Amino acid sequence: MSSPSQPDSARPFLSWQRISDWANEHYRCRDFSKDEKIPTRAGLLYLVQRGAVRLVGNAQVSATVRQKGSAARIPLVAAEEAFLGFVGAGQPFEIVAQPPFTLQSFSHVDQTTIIWLYWNDLDTWPHFRREVLDAFRRQHQRKLLWLSTLGQRRTIDRLLGFLTLLIDEYGESCEAGDYLPFPLTHAQIGSAIGSTRVTVTRLMGKLRQRGLIQNHGENLICIPPGASWSQQAHTNYESLP
Repeated sequence: MSSPSQPDSARPFLSWQRISDWANEHYRCRDFSKDEKIPTRAGLLYLVQRGAVRLVGNAQVSATVRQKGSAARIPLVAAEEAFLGFVGAGQPFEIVAQPPFTLQSFSHVDQTTIIWLYWNDLDTWPHFRREVLDAFRRQHQRKLLWLSTLGQRRTIDRLLGFLTLLIDEYGESCEAGDYLPFPLTHAQIGSAIGSTRVTVTRLMGKLRQRGLIQNHGENLICIPPGASWSQQAHTNYESLP
């Protein structure tokens, strides 16, 4: 499993130290506090050097109001923010603007460090460009798994699948099993799986009762050791409503 706190040598980019040095020399590097919005624009490539980035999105919608046989459009209204996932240390991301959808990025933990480049900056490091493209390809594959999870009919299935994917990608090991090394609120989980905070809280309690998840440290989510996650899910939560 990859970890947001991995040393530079363990990160996927072999040229990371050279890129980091270049970014500092050209003032293309900045630290962010927890929950601070990361200013982004389309066409730039961003690299998470340290910490973790939270991606959120919303869609602006307009409605048609009919009055006395005529139709009128009311102004665009922003929908509730939806949690779209994390980008961990050593990983790239970019923000694509496509109205009516908007994407934003926030530092999820303190001292998150971001590097930004233009795509043509990578012409200097062709091997690094290939590593970046490979990283985006892996992210795309993970998103397909995410979409498969969100396609499940039952909320408990979506919740368990969502936690599985997050901990599989970002988890760290401990005596109790594997845990997500940064906090995630029930409201954020609910927005990711199309549910409510209240429902997520209730179902998380059921998963804890059956030993499928447990707390680690200060409210971090942990998967206990033993059978594989998918096997545990099949045998233990099958009867959950």
